[in-house]
Amino acid sequence: MDRRTKQTIIGTSIALVIIIVIIGAAMIKKITPSDKVMDLSEYYKLDQNEVMVIMQNQIYEKKAYLQDKTIYLDFDTINGILNKRFYWDSNENILSYTTPTEIIKTEADSSSYYINEKKKKSDYPIAVLKDNAVYVAIDFVKQYSDMSYEYYKDPNRIVIKYQYGDYLATKVKKATQLRYEPSIKSDILVQLEPDQSLTYVDPNEVLKSGFSKVMTADGIIGYVKNNRVEKSYYDTLKSDYKAPEYTHIKKEGDINLVWHQVTNRDANNNLSNLIAKTQGVTTVSPTWFKISDNEGSITSLADENYVKQAHTLGLEVWGLVDDFSTEISMTDILSHTSSREKLIQNLINAAKQYKLDGLNIDFEKISSESGNDYIELIRELSVMCRNNGIVLSIDNYVPTSYTAYYDREEQGLVADYVIIMAYDEHHGGSEESGSVASIGFVDNAINNILKMVPGERVIIGIPFYTRMWKETPDQSGNITVTSQAYGMSKAKALLEDSGASAKWDDQTGQYYGEYEKDGATYKIWLEEEDSIETKLKLINKANVAGIACWKLGLEKENIWDVINKYLN
Repeated sequence: MDRRTKQTIIGTSIALVIIIVIIGAAMIKKITPSDKVMDLSEYYKLDQNEVMVIMQNQIYEKKAYLQDKTIYLDFDTINGILNKRFYWDSNENILSYTTPTEIIKTEADSSSYYINEKKKKSDYPIAVLKDNAVYVAIDFVKQYSDMSYEYYKDPNRIVIKYQYGDYLATKVKKATQLRYEPSIKSDILVQLEPDQSLTYVDPNEVLKSGFSKVMTADGIIGYVKNNRVEKSYYDTLKSDYKAPEYTHIKKEGDINLVWHQVTNRDANNNLSNLIAKTQGVTTVSPTWFKISDNEGSITSLADENYVKQAHTLGLEVWGLVDDFSTEISMTDILSHTSSREKLIQNLINAAKQYKLDGLNIDFEKISSESGNDYIELIRELSVMCRNNGIVLSIDNYVPTSYTAYYDREEQGLVADYVIIMAYDEHHGGSEESGSVASIGFVDNAINNILKMVPGERVIIGIPFYTRMWKETPDQSGNITVTSQAYGMSKAKALLEDSGASAKWDDQTGQYYGEYEKDGATYKIWLEEEDSIETKLKLINKANVAGIACWKLGLEKENIWDVINKYLN
């Protein structure tokens, strides 16, 4: 072998060695974990005085706020996730919270607050305004909420727990790292020590890379190698929170309430004559009070002698207040703390002055935008009624998705009785003729409200009236529908005078009749003994607190024989 050949072989060998070294170095680099540590301030990216919020095991979209060593959480998060009973009046910058017996209020940026008008002092402002948003001290929220939190520094963060039960966890088997991404080349967030507890963030996700997403006890979320942790197990997060107990006034036996429509003071004198024709009535609710302005004033037709007479007859009196005036805005009244307080105080004062047994709230003009304001009124009024021994009953439409903002569940918790007006299925403004209260309509009303409110606090409203419908065609064949309401006897007489007969309709649970006159078709679904009994069978089977009847004086006298078959 000549010299030149030897040199070629040596050169080639050296080149191969270099290539092998390079490849080996690359392979070693590829499998060597990164030791770069990510600064947690970069991980959280917080501005000054901001606090990262970890909800359960997820980084929350909104940040808390640190002021003078007090942590503040935004109101929407508190009200929407942690405790819906916190209420913010953005008109007067007042935060409110109700317990069964207390109404707590504080103004923004004030360290003073009131519990049932008694002034208290806090070590910190309970509510603060920042960047046109309201924040509430989390320590104050925690006093009244089923939640807990831990605060950690460097950087500032809180871990909030508000959902309880089993969760999937593990422990570190041998020292390892929690990384920003599921790769050994990713930056290290924190070093993990043996036996350190971790919570799985997404238990159903097993990454092909051999990593799992977990959270440390102090709220650092990242990825850990599966072979560095022990077998997963279920742990249980328990709460030591004691929910407030709402007491209720419960009447013995079934409630048999009649609404008495009182349009002037002289109408109060009709009570004895009307009641004399009834049997078994336990409660009368006169329509005495009306909201009269946007400041919470009320007009009153209340009469002291009426109450004395009712009590002598063994009847309780639940004064009704309505919102039917076209001169008022319920949104304005309810969304201002001052007018809401005035309305409540006026009602409580009237109840005391006239020795009423209860109040009946009949607010039917609440908009969806005012739902939170409305339910806050009910909460605050319930506190005042409970503290004064006054029965609080709330009138409601039948439950539907589009009236869910009336929050019947909350009503059922804070009020004594929730009354469902199981009528007006077809009302004066309906575009088609139909029953006022078909049996299917009543059945749905009962079933739906019992999903929300315990039966012992449910009263079902039934009608003593019906509607005569008139369908008038025009030259184009279009039908104009109008109607007029009549009491039981008058409705039957109208049908008989027309010469028409009524036939029982199983679908509606009522007698139906119709006739033609002057080119128009008249239709009526009667309310009488059999239709009322059909409803009462359902009500009795549902084991609710009783019935409420609209209205006193529209019924046949023998209706009371039917009612008393089903009420105890």
